[in-house]
Amino acid sequence: MAKYSFEFKKKVVLSYFIVEDGYTYLAKIYGTPSRSKIGQWVANYKKIGDEGLSVRKKNTTYFFPV
Repeated sequence: MAKYSFEFKKKVVLSYFIVEDGYTYLAKIYGTPSRSKIGQWVANYKKIGDEGLSVRKKNTTYFFPV
């Protein structure tokens, strides 16, 4: 089971775009242990949108078009 739901990830990512206070601030506000995880969510969302935040099985790799 995934630790964070799609809805939670999207809420955090959208907060990043609205508030723009940085990953550390958002990690503290939302109680996530890692600011780098938020950075990954934001990068994935920028590249492929909602699909980048979807919950997926372990060891599943997405290939991003260049």
